[in-house]
Amino acid sequence: MAEEGLLSSSDKSSTTSRLSEISNVSTRPFILAFTACSCGAFSFGCIVGYTAPTQSSIMKDLNLSIADYSLFGSILTVGLILGALICGKLTDLVGRVNTMWITNILVIIGWFAIAFAKGVWLLDIGRFLQGISVGISSYLGPVYITEIAPRHLRGAASSLSQLSVGVGISVLYALGTVVAWRDLAILGAIPCLLIVPLLFFIPESPRWLAKVGREKEVEAVLISLRGAKSDVSDEAKEIVEYTQHVKEQQDVNNAHGFFKLFQRKYALSLTIGIVLITLPQLGGLNGYTFYTDSIFTSTGVSSDFGFISTSIIQMVGGILGTVLVDVSGRRSLLLVSQGGMFLGCLATAISFILQACLKNNCWETGTPILALISVMVYFASYGLGMGPLPWIVASEIYPVDVKGAAGTVCNLVTSISSWIVTYFFSFLLQWSSTGRTFIIFATVMCLGFVFTAKLVPETKGKSLEEIHSLFYDSPKE
Repeated sequence: MAEEGLLSSSDKSSTTSRLSEISNVSTRPFILAFTACSCGAFSFGCIVGYTAPTQSSIMKDLNLSIADYSLFGSILTVGLILGALICGKLTDLVGRVNTMWITNILVIIGWFAIAFAKGVWLLDIGRFLQGISVGISSYLGPVYITEIAPRHLRGAASSLSQLSVGVGISVLYALGTVVAWRDLAILGAIPCLLIVPLLFFIPESPRWLAKVGREKEVEAVLISLRGAKSDVSDEAKEIVEYTQHVKEQQDVNNAHGFFKLFQRKYALSLTIGIVLITLPQLGGLNGYTFYTDSIFTSTGVSSDFGFISTSIIQMVGGILGTVLVDVSGRRSLLLVSQGGMFLGCLATAISFILQACLKNNCWETGTPILALISVMVYFASYGLGMGPLPWIVASEIYPVDVKGAAGTVCNLVTSISSWIVTYFFSFLLQWSSTGRTFIIFATVMCLGFVFTAKLVPETKGKSLEEIHSLFYDSPKE
């Protein structure tokens, strides 16, 4: 009984502490801001998921050639790269909330351009505008959530918001099987139409306010985010003092503009951000997405069922990651996720090797099952950590004076690496149908695992200013 009483007391203390944290963020401005970011991520997913179920109907209705539709699908990447180039400067110049206005307007115009298109040019314009918005939002969403959330819930809030991307892809894919493509485009605009009224009521990032010299507004915004009864004086003081310290260091070093990011002191954090964000792309994410239908077909499973199953298991992994991110930490989840993606790639490679070497054998029926399991393992592991966490970590480790430039570099590099893998994947499969392509992907994930284990620090439970001090304020020997 004594032990039971002791455990109950401990559990009660832990529960009370957790409820206190939740009550501190359950303010209307925070909930509205979180909802706006989640709807934005959902809209991102809708954009990505639109072309797969609509290809045949759009081509038939508008009499498009394969080349026309390929341009429509790929021009999103062109817009994404442009958005990546301007995302950091734009968010630093006009602020996080004003940038949300811009991205949502672009998406709404894009959806209606597609819905009312009579020819290929309006389709392409709409898709291009959506690409610009996606390029900006993939940086903006994690950064804004990271800057307004309290340290103990920052990871969960960011992960849950990013989980909406997968939900958006799955929902639009499912709707695309029963809804006409013009109606589907109008439905795709709904999340952004819901965000617009919310933007009138959500606060600007307190760290951006401190950066642009509006220090007097920082404490008021923090009170609106944490609750009127919360003592935010220490947090406000830490934000303002650290921002001033960064500006002083900038003046001492005479470092201004975009290229100050390439000073030696930022080398480690910039490397971490680029490696983590590009690792899923170089580790075969787009390749798997491209080849999944063929793998499912070889197992005798319908592609629709296979896609839905993959989406569900990825979302389950994402939900589990959201629950664990502020408990086990970012670094641990990244390692588990990378290990799972490595095993998935390796199992896929083995299935191809066995299928090539053991034809007319019992393994001929067993290898498709192994391939199916490997795809499930890969996407579940991706959803657990490598889906949301790289951008979360990247949004945490850069100080406010270089965050925009770092976001631009990371976003641009991942966009280019995504295009490279997507373009060359089919050539890699022609080069080797016996699994060497997936061995390459497995090797990349293995190297990423070693990199994370050796160089990526844990950021769980630390304020952004404490995280930055790990990289930039350590004493020199």
